[in-house]
Amino acid sequence: MKRRQALASIGAVAAAAAAARMAAGAPASTRAVTRGRLKQSVSRWPYDKIPLREFCRAVADMGLPAIDLLAEAEWPLLKEYGLVCSMGWHTGGDIPDGLNDPAHHDRIVNGLLKALPAAAANGVPNLIAFFGNRAGRSDADATRHCVAGLNRVKAAAERHGVTVCVELLNSKVDHKDYQGDRTAFGVEIVRQVGSPRVKLLYDVYHMQIMEGDVIRTIRENQQWIGHYHTGGVPGRHELDETQELNWRAVARAIADTGFTGYVAHEFVPTRDPLTSLREAVVLCDI
Repeated sequence: MKRRQALASIGAVAAAAAAARMAAGAPASTRAVTRGRLKQSVSRWPYDKIPLREFCRAVADMGLPAIDLLAEAEWPLLKEYGLVCSMGWHTGGDIPDGLNDPAHHDRIVNGLLKALPAAAANGVPNLIAFFGNRAGRSDADATRHCVAGLNRVKAAAERHGVTVCVELLNSKVDHKDYQGDRTAFGVEIVRQVGSPRVKLLYDVYHMQIMEGDVIRTIRENQQWIGHYHTGGVPGRHELDETQELNWRAVARAIADTGFTGYVAHEFVPTRDPLTSLREAVVLCDI
């Protein structure tokens, strides 16, 4: 299920659950984070039918410090709840039209350059970028183009202390023809760019579909990874017993690398959304 397709399907259950909690006068929930070796976050889009302020309150009550994938106009609101946006988006470029095509470079680069100072001012540590669809390009050409585009933003990213994270996605189920569908491909690009402020967004859901071998891959490539996303396989749903990964082991492996960034939950709930989120947070609180 893709991000936009998911919103309509979860809207009714989210609204009903929110109304039930309000009608019952339910008290603020207790914290789900009690250990905190990993800094967990949650992507906004699967919960988009919950009003942002209500969502901020729920996230803060759970003990999460951040919300993922918010546009610049939404960043200041999070401060009211003691939160930050852990990954900014809508800053230039999109999934199919990414850095592997020089025709998109000016739009992507200018969008990032404009967003970097605002991100720094609002405590946003990361901005998202994409490799783009293959469209017949060789990996060698795509690598060269991606490196050239990222080289245009790395100095500004370093100056502002904000990391540009290029996302790895699967091309088997959700994003047909996406070129950045293997860890090795992304690692080679960020290695050539050679900046501490240009890294990969390693989406565990997508890479489990494409490669598997998640824990070993994380251990061997941790220096190139700036951010993580979760999502159950198959189906991109809750991190529960219906899924093929041991998420607590994955969370522990990430923490054991010394990772200090964010692990953001990006699964599509099939039950009460905030209950599902709480369960995932507790599971990954190692």
